[in-house]
Amino acid sequence: QVQLVESGGGLVQAGGSLRLSCASSGGTFIIYTMGWFRQAPGKEREFVAAISRSGGNTYYADSLKGRFTISRENAKNSVYLQMNSLKPEDTAVYFCAADRTIHSMYVPRAEYEYDYWGQGTQVTVSS
Repeated sequence: QVQLVESGGGLVQAGGSLRLSCASSGGTFIIYTMGWFRQAPGKEREFVAAISRSGGNTYYADSLKGRFTISRENAKNSVYLQMNSLKPEDTAVYFCAADRTIHSMYVPRAEYEYDYWGQGTQVTVSS
């Protein structure tokens, strides 16, 4: 049973930074493409970023490019999301997800492409 556990959320002022972590257990992390999604109050869950198995390919939502960075450490079965220059509109619950389909460099961006999900971690950005 694959488990994903997010951490690192919290309350931060606008302009600040947070680093989210997602630890995986119970599966073969190195084969998973990993993604981050978020869901703001009253809105649908949306794609944030994704990273290939090796970490050599990443993809970001257009609106977040330059502020957010996804990375992974396969030796630690973990994926990270560095968030800089945070804005109040970044307030959301952030979820990590794993796609067990083996891809080469492709990084999926749709929710349905991901098989495992964490419970989420709350990020609140105050103005």
